[in-house]
Amino acid sequence: MTNPRSVRATLNYSVDNGAPPDYYFYEPEAPVDLNPPGTDPHEVEIHDGWPMAERCSADREGFEIHDFGARFDQFEDDASIKSVFYRQIVEFVKQHSGAKRVEVFDHTIRKRLPADLSVQTTVQRPAVMLVHSDYTVASGPQRVHDLLPVEAPALLQRRVAFYNVWKPLYRRVEELPLAMCDATTHEPQDMLRMDLKYRERTGEIYVMRWSPKHRWVYFPQVEAAQALLLKTYDSETDGRARFMGHSAFEDPTSLPDAPRRESIEVRTMAFF
Repeated sequence: MTNPRSVRATLNYSVDNGAPPDYYFYEPEAPVDLNPPGTDPHEVEIHDGWPMAERCSADREGFEIHDFGARFDQFEDDASIKSVFYRQIVEFVKQHSGAKRVEVFDHTIRKRLPADLSVQTTVQRPAVMLVHSDYTVASGPQRVHDLLPVEAPALLQRRVAFYNVWKPLYRRVEELPLAMCDATTHEPQDMLRMDLKYRERTGEIYVMRWSPKHRWVYFPQVEAAQALLLKTYDSETDGRARFMGHSAFEDPTSLPDAPRRESIEVRTMAFF
């Protein structure tokens, strides 16, 4: 019998064919043999997370949801986001992670946009319909070196974790919600390294291969006053969640005239 607190939807996993999937953020001048991610869609059950919201832990499942507390309504002003909203994000992450120091390094506003790269910007992009986690065992520490080159050797002697803070802009999210894979239900081998090809460098994230063991959770109707805390990397190897797969998805219960999703995700490094 289907759990009444769940929906069934398709998530885009990636094929484990022995080669890293790749994605180009530019149009290559010469022909390349592409190995795109997200070519293994599976219909899965995605559970309503609200009944477990107070028990969720970023260290266990890989995600939490909380009232954001602070107010901000200038998402059209990039300078205000960086000068005011970033400070609010730092306090939110400190409060819920226990970190002594938090550094914000970028943000992205997600809306429904065409896949055409020419209409996207570095700050405004479409929701990602791909099961992924933002960092790998290599790219997490590398990001610290990239952003804090002088301090990195000392900082990486202690625990560092990366958190994304995801929240609606001005109103609740009624379509294209975010699904999270409970980190206790995936195995390390489910994570596949994916190459991100930029003109000046190659980065890497994880995409995921499908497993029937994965348990998916979402929080329907997240309000603008609420925020998700998503752990995307942790240097600790003591059994806590280190990576957490997530993806936007088409919610079959969304009304046809539901307001289009508008959300922001802010990426942070937390030091303990």
